[in-house]
Parts: sequence; C-alpha cells; structure tokens
Amino acid sequence: MQNLEIATFGGGCFWCIEAVFQELRGVVKVESGFSQGHVKNPSYKEVCAGITGHNEVIKVHFNSNEVSFVEILEVFFTVHDPTTLNRQGNDVGTQYRSGIYYHNLEQQQLAIELIEKLNQSGAYNSKIVTEVEKAEEFYKAEDYHQNYFSENGSQPYCAMVVKPKVDRFKRVFANKVKGNG
Repeated sequence: MQNLEIATFGGGCFWCIEAVFQELRGVVKVESGFSQGHVKNPSYKEVCAGITGHNEVIKVHFNSNEVSFVEILEVFFTVHDPTTLNRQGNDVGTQYRSGIYYHNLEQQQLAIELIEKLNQSGAYNSKIVTEVEKAEEFYKAEDYHQNYFSENGSQPYCAMVVKPKVDRFKRVFANKVKGNG
C-alpha cells in the first residue's frame, strides 16, 4: 500500500528539477508550477517578470514507503546550487530562489537539520541560502511546462542545462533511479 506525501521545492528553473525528480524511484508524479507569491493564478510570463513574488517550484508526490523525505532532500541539494541567492546559473531573479516549502512540521525540522549539517560539514564553499517556509498555494504552470525535458530534450536549453543535472543525478544516485537496482 502506498503512503503518498507531497514535497514542494524551488531550485531554479522548474524544468531542471522536474526532470530529475521524475527519475527518482518512489516518486509518483511531479508538477511544475509557482508558489510563495502574492498574485492569484499567475502566468509564467508574470512570474518571469519578477512581479508576483512567486518562485518556480515543483510539487513532488512520493511514496514514503519507497523514498524518504530526507532522501528527496539529499537529491534536491545535489542537483542545484543552494548557495546562490535568487539565481541558478544564468537564471537570475527571485523566481529562481532555492526553497523548501514544507507541508508539515516534520518536513520543516528535517530540512532545517539537513541544512545545518551541510553547512557544518563544509559541503559547499558558501553558506546555504535555501529558504525554508510553509508551503503556500501552488499554482500549476501552463501545460507546455509539464514534462518539459522528456518532451523537449533536444532543445538547446535542455541539452546544455537540464541534461547535465539529470546525468549527475543518475550518476550520484544510480541505486535510486527508476528501473535500476
């Protein structure tokens, strides 16, 4: 029997992290969208303009009998740079900020503990700036953003930016990739 839970993350362009989490064993569904802003039902164009306060996020539906929230956090911290404020690579703006948007107090505590552990370990050259906030309303992005990498993998942005993140995930977490192990 499945024990379904939800996790919401912002880690730069949602196409990148959506593609990674779709490959993680135990993940049932991933949706790209927007959260943590002040405008109802924002469009991609509005969010990209930086006027809504939203972050590009993914909503991950996962079976906690197959993958734990901590394992999901470990993947999240491996496939984006949590030390750059309001940017991931060439994507710059508050809509690309690193964020963990918790759905319960356990998720909040686990996120804070892992960030503290990573900061203390020196895993990164700079301090982690990932915000940890209660998940607010999630607005699903337009249909063409869903499954973007799987449907547009040959597009230059996907080939140069998304694919290396997916490849890194598959290399680092080979035993957690769907269809492996």
